[in-house]
Amino acid sequence: MTLTGSRVRRSHVPSQGLPDVTPAYSQQEVFFCPEESHFYSHCLERLVFNRYRDSNSIIEFGSGDGSPVINALIRSQFNGTIQGYELNPSASQVARSRVSQCELDQKYVVHNRSFFDADVPNADCLIANPPYLPAPDNDICMPLLHGGDDGATITNKLLTLDCPNVMVLISSYSNPVETIEQGLDHGYAVADFMVTPLQFGYYSSEPKVRNCISKLRQNQQAFYSQNIYFLAGVLFTKQELGAIDISNELIKVMTAL
Repeated sequence: MTLTGSRVRRSHVPSQGLPDVTPAYSQQEVFFCPEESHFYSHCLERLVFNRYRDSNSIIEFGSGDGSPVINALIRSQFNGTIQGYELNPSASQVARSRVSQCELDQKYVVHNRSFFDADVPNADCLIANPPYLPAPDNDICMPLLHGGDDGATITNKLLTLDCPNVMVLISSYSNPVETIEQGLDHGYAVADFMVTPLQFGYYSSEPKVRNCISKLRQNQQAFYSQNIYFLAGVLFTKQELGAIDISNELIKVMTAL
């Protein structure tokens, strides 16, 4: 997953005959990892949009360049509206441009503001590919990808907001067991999940990040091989909604390497 391109132009969003008016930014300015974005998009399609097709109250933490949600919307029959929140002004500009380009303005609204500081409406489902790079501070190549000392800080915080359903991406090198247990402690069941293997890429290969990942592994908080780690799209659903919990199966997968 080593990234060699220095400018971001497209994320494989079908143009639908529309001109490409997306601004170009470096991968230090706007998150760019096609493999991860495509996986997130498929998780959204299968775990969220096909399941909550008629929901009109989905919120997103961290919209990025917008391509995962846009691609999932194009492939699905989702009838509701997603309210996305993106702190990075460059990324939100790209996202808004792509939304307009694909004529999805009535389905996907991207707000350039902090999710935690905004007046976020109540929702049936919260979706996120949250920052999960572990590092002692955010002095890394893209500070907004910093996920705390163990990479799980923001993910764990999202699981405290009491949304009925939460679909997040979880990395096997970012203390995944504690995140799963955090969900269980806050009344969630793991209702479903998808997993893909990924190679360490541009952001996770930064020495400061890799050193932190190595320390987490020594503490049995990171699980990976020489070649890959696992990334999971996990649907947490409140236990009172009757979901069958498969958290034990998820833990076995995420700690297998």
